[in-house]
Amino acid sequence: MRSHAGFTMGKILTLSVIKADVGGFVGHSDVHPALLEKAKSCLSASSILTDFHVSHVGDDINLIMTHYGGRNNGEIHHLAWDTFIACTEVAKSLKLYGAGQDLLSDSFSGNMRGMGPGVAEMEFEERPSEPVIVFMADKTEPGAWNLPVYKMFADPFNTIGLVIDPKAHCGFNFEVRDLIENKKVTFAAPEELYDLLVFIGAPGRYCVKAVFHKQTGEIAAVSSTQRLNLMAGRYVGKDDPVLIVRCQSGLPAVGEVLEPFANPHLVSGWMRGSHTGPLMPVPVAQATPARFDGPPRVVALGFQMCNGKLVGPQDFFADPSFDNARRKALDVADYMRTLGPFEPHRLHLEEMEYTTLPDVMHRLKDRFVKLS
Repeated sequence: MRSHAGFTMGKILTLSVIKADVGGFVGHSDVHPALLEKAKSCLSASSILTDFHVSHVGDDINLIMTHYGGRNNGEIHHLAWDTFIACTEVAKSLKLYGAGQDLLSDSFSGNMRGMGPGVAEMEFEERPSEPVIVFMADKTEPGAWNLPVYKMFADPFNTIGLVIDPKAHCGFNFEVRDLIENKKVTFAAPEELYDLLVFIGAPGRYCVKAVFHKQTGEIAAVSSTQRLNLMAGRYVGKDDPVLIVRCQSGLPAVGEVLEPFANPHLVSGWMRGSHTGPLMPVPVAQATPARFDGPPRVVALGFQMCNGKLVGPQDFFADPSFDNARRKALDVADYMRTLGPFEPHRLHLEEMEYTTLPDVMHRLKDRFVKLS
């Protein structure tokens, strides 16, 4: 083994995806090119990364980084934090909207936990061919991945490999997080499929954090599960999660991983983080939500890993095979908008507790009288 910038460089690669909203252009719709250039310059100046790619979806900057330092590495997280701080300064100089809004602290405290930015990281030994897809979403929450990940790794109508691939036929284990009580539980699929669905069917509270190959224990997918409102104790918008999925050779094929997004499902977020809408698959160039600050968007960037290098990306949702999904999403958006401030377009009351609802309830509490 050889050393690389202070890290012991062996066979175990770490892929880290860290995102934050540090200023929107214009409003919540996009990232100004100057912020993307600043992020690239910050990462380029570092000697601790093997490779990186800077991208965005909506108003979120996404740092896709490879290294050999392991998950929750303080140096890597500090680099990402410093990068977001530098981008925030640029955002302030341009008077961009919500500059630094995802940074919940004034100083770095060791790693990103509880500090605002979303984090998804996985460690693995590169296979002879290592295809990886990084999904990035805007105007939604971590539970938005529940249905697609279920379909990728547990639904044979989506992933035929579960039936005909001997390496995938054994199934997968799902690690599910309870974001309210800060607990986790693991379910084996297909044996505990119905128990799994009891929980992940409630994506506002329970989220699929990671998926593992049941036979080998290999990591197959990992998501960010940070809930900004739970960390900040106030309304700070939705959380714009990221998801990393490894593909092929006993894992779902690339096409099986992408297939769930051909039918846009309903997610929480959209305008002011307080509405339900369709998750629309788009290329990076169309990841600029405008209508009612939406509808929610998802981007899929594919990479071939090669000795820690990110070969790519392939912008998968630029393919015309997703045109019908976009049309369907827009039709669903039309219908949901007709409901205005009524549920189920507006989120249910439990999800509204970090908006104006508590203030209104407190102000009107004396006007509620008991029925005789």
